[in-house]
Amino acid sequence: MPSEKPSRKRQKIGKRSSSKSKLRLATLDDDGDFEPLGSSKHVWEDEDKDDEERRLESILFGKPYVPSSKGRTGGESGEEDDGRPEADVDLAGNEFANLMDSELFMVDGGEGDPALVTVPSGSEDEDEGGDEDGSEGESTPALWKQKSQKKGPAWVDPDDLDLRVSLASNKRLRKLRDTVAEDEIGGRDYERRLRRQFEKVNPTPQWASDARKKRSTIKRRRSVSPSSPVSEENLDLLTSTGGILEGEQRRSKTLSPKTINIERLRDANLSARAEGGLRTVQFHPSPQVPMLLTASADRRLRLFNIDGHTNPHIQTLHIPELPLTNACFHPNGTSILLTGPRPFYYTYDLQSGTSYRSPRGLWGTTFTDKRSTDTNASLQTCSFSSTGEMLAVAGRRGYTHLVDWKATASGSQVIGSVKMNSTVKSLWWNNQGELLSLGEDSEVYVWDVGERRCVRRWKDDGGYGSKLIMGDRGNRHLATGSTSGYVNVYGAGETFGTGSDKPKPLKTLGNLNTAISTLTFNHDSQLLAMASDDRKDQLRLVHLSSLTVYSYWPTSGTPLGRVLSVDFSADSQYIAIGNNRGRALLYHLRDFSES
Repeated sequence: MPSEKPSRKRQKIGKRSSSKSKLRLATLDDDGDFEPLGSSKHVWEDEDKDDEERRLESILFGKPYVPSSKGRTGGESGEEDDGRPEADVDLAGNEFANLMDSELFMVDGGEGDPALVTVPSGSEDEDEGGDEDGSEGESTPALWKQKSQKKGPAWVDPDDLDLRVSLASNKRLRKLRDTVAEDEIGGRDYERRLRRQFEKVNPTPQWASDARKKRSTIKRRRSVSPSSPVSEENLDLLTSTGGILEGEQRRSKTLSPKTINIERLRDANLSARAEGGLRTVQFHPSPQVPMLLTASADRRLRLFNIDGHTNPHIQTLHIPELPLTNACFHPNGTSILLTGPRPFYYTYDLQSGTSYRSPRGLWGTTFTDKRSTDTNASLQTCSFSSTGEMLAVAGRRGYTHLVDWKATASGSQVIGSVKMNSTVKSLWWNNQGELLSLGEDSEVYVWDVGERRCVRRWKDDGGYGSKLIMGDRGNRHLATGSTSGYVNVYGAGETFGTGSDKPKPLKTLGNLNTAISTLTFNHDSQLLAMASDDRKDQLRLVHLSSLTVYSYWPTSGTPLGRVLSVDFSADSQYIAIGNNRGRALLYHLRDFSES
């Protein structure tokens, strides 16, 4: 009988003859018994494995790599060593495990700016002895040191050190020479001279120099008293006895009495031209709202956004039953008052976009008397108080009605009236709450509206047929215009209730020879615009500090036309001029511009 073949299912429990096998299915324990897989004794603990096999097992199973005690050998297969020391061989996937956090990241600032390179804490300098004082403190990155130093250039070209530029051979570069015989210079010196020439041609603007001086002053004061809450802007105000408005005026730029820097811009109403003369142009009282209103003879109110370039049209309000002769913003800027030759007025609310008409019977018989043939039944002569709580309206037979404006438009009512001996020609409120009215007999009344009585009367000097009275915001000056073209400029302190009985004007201006129709002060009382609508080009600007008229503007080529209205913006950067051709001429006063 043939010999019986061994069973194929027999397992070999001895060592495998080939060292190329990388994994073992079973091992023998210390007693020589069979140790299956999954037992407490693992396959990687076998001492017969070479270093290559241990490294592969660490990659597959994620276990630490422990070199054999016999060192790295090529095994039975004769594999050669790669020549690397064991200290350089690291676990695959864990090559950054033994590095410190400061060694993992660094800021590369380029070769030309070594101050921005972070020095790692494990550098060679630190290993060789630490700091200069012998201590082994932590290494400080140079990036932190850079914060306490002056900020350097963003990029430096290392080739500038080797650059040579000939100044004598180039005509455009000869102006950079310090001496006539100088020719070649280095790259860094060439850059410095280019900067010097640029600053010579384009000097630093005054606003930038002032800002730098202001900033340096603030830094010095903060270094002396770092806990002080007082800023540079409020320091002069807190150390003086003047008011807030006086402080604002003191910081304003002082104008020259001889020349004024003015520039013409596009017409303010170019996007929506009026079909009749512009009876009124007025800017919004807030400097944060660049808005201009125009009231024209076509019974339309138009609003424009003044940006100095396109001046887009915002809105148009048409009132068919009221020919507009006067329109003005409320002092708080929330509404617009519209008046004309009718015994009623309209108010337009800017926030809601609605308009209101004054109620009937508001004025009584002192305004609308049907039996009288007096045609002066209009509301075009009116003025708001400085707070906007009260409106003064000139009526018939010398009456001036006081309207409570704190109530709604539908509930407005006349709370009182004052009467002078002649027809009221003009009204104006000062900041002290007093009302000044000018009659056709050139007499000025100063009213205490609380007591409804006249506290003072005085006659305009000269008696030239005065028809207009106007003062500035700071109660510094008061001006009256006459039918003969004369303008008297008074010191406002002498014309109020505590002044003399016969105040004398500071100066009488006779530059215009027709009836004065417009008097307007700018925001800081440095300029006065006076105009007449009887003839063309009748407009002058007055420098109030010297009480002189600018002779260089307007010129004979300035297209003013017949000037019907003039107004300055809230910060005096712009001046708008409305004429009889429906144009709102816009000019930029560069002396008041922030730029």
